[in-house]
Amino acid sequence: MRPPIIMHVNYCEQGQSLLEMCQKAVGWGFDGIEFRRVRRGVEESMTQYLDELAEAVKSSGLKHVLFGGPGPNLMSEDEAVRQKELEESEAFYRQAAERFQLTVCNSMTGPLRNPDPSVPGAEYHLHGSYAAQERHWEQAAAGFKHLGTVAAELGFTFAFETHMNYLHDTPEAARKLVDLIGNPSVGVNLDYGNIAYFPKPPSLKASIETLDDSLYMVHLKNGIRVGKEMVKLGLGDGDINNREFIMTLKAMDFSGPICIEAPRAGDREWFAQQDFAYITSLLDDLEW
Repeated sequence: MRPPIIMHVNYCEQGQSLLEMCQKAVGWGFDGIEFRRVRRGVEESMTQYLDELAEAVKSSGLKHVLFGGPGPNLMSEDEAVRQKELEESEAFYRQAAERFQLTVCNSMTGPLRNPDPSVPGAEYHLHGSYAAQERHWEQAAAGFKHLGTVAAELGFTFAFETHMNYLHDTPEAARKLVDLIGNPSVGVNLDYGNIAYFPKPPSLKASIETLDDSLYMVHLKNGIRVGKEMVKLGLGDGDINNREFIMTLKAMDFSGPICIEAPRAGDREWFAQQDFAYITSLLDDLEW
């Protein structure tokens, strides 16, 4: 069975209302949207946000609702801060589960920078897991052992996004964290478009093999390397072979959501339609 094709909300964060986001995604053919846990630029309570979103989803007929960042910040040295972050995250997902049939939710454990402030943020190989102390692993694992239990109770799973400047920045680091947690309700979201920013990234094949059965969802995007930078492009136009990505997922009987992103500036609504056409054409080619 074909996995659900999810639109990341960043295709529709240029002034569109929640209802407009849902209507457009359904009209373009997407199965669902990955929303953020907090809506950008809007003063509202958690309950107000979820209530308005529930109305938009019902009105539009959107099938799948996923949530992503921000995840709880578990990197703080202050135990009281970490506890408050966990409580707020748990409260959100309990309320969300009352309104939506959650399946997989993207998550993070809080930004982790090199303690040396002179290290540039874009030197990704010097931050995140590369700068982690033992306490960072312990704090993240303890927090998600609890949240994983909550997710199991509510019937969904968490997936750590491989993202630079976070503890789970590489496939190896993400897998290590999942193994430390040891709860099947916590896995990984492979975003190879983020891994490609590292100076010597592992291959796509090696990344998938490292994650293996901990791979619960994927983010797809693309770009081309120019010097040390990645210029952001459409799904079919960059250095990342998303055909190989999808072929590998099909071969391993992957059943999680495929979420596509629009990290480019410009007319993101048009990019959404272009990228959807690419991914559906690719799935058709592969008879998936």
